[in-house]
Amino acid sequence: MLNLQTLVLNADFRPLSYHPLSLWSWKDALSALLLDRVNLVENYDVKVRSPSIELEVPSVVALKRYIRFDGRPAFTRYNIYLRDDFSCQYCAGHFPTSELTFDHVQPKSRGGRTEWTNVVSACAPCNIKKANRTPLEAQMPLIQPPLEPSIKLLNRVAKTFHGDNVHHTWVDYVYWDSELYS
Repeated sequence: MLNLQTLVLNADFRPLSYHPLSLWSWKDALSALLLDRVNLVENYDVKVRSPSIELEVPSVVALKRYIRFDGRPAFTRYNIYLRDDFSCQYCAGHFPTSELTFDHVQPKSRGGRTEWTNVVSACAPCNIKKANRTPLEAQMPLIQPPLEPSIKLLNRVAKTFHGDNVHHTWVDYVYWDSELYS
């Protein structure tokens, strides 16, 4: 029970984020529920007790106030990996996040900036091989050019990574816009 997480939905019952999926610890979700900041949507079949009260652990909650997004994704390491489909942009290999680094296409020491259009996912061997050179100088062409992704693109890619990690009470909310097949 110590590692249960609660799916957090916006007031419109869509996840706040798919990348990563918007999750809180069950303790934070229970606190928000008791403080009347969220609505309870679904529970786990687990109860917690204090000397005076017994409560079911929330598995899905919805915020009471809608949070608007500005339409631009946060520039984070995880979102870079997500944009690049968790693959090295030099060798095309797929890797877990623990085995990925990010690489400046135009090296920082040569004026390259840390921004969407100059940073790509890279495995450690390729990053070391490229070193302080451009892809052209290193003779390591990029699989795809680095661009700023849309939130829609990141959401689409992120949905493919949930797989079996989604609790059965989350399914209707995580895949709310998926096509249904007969």
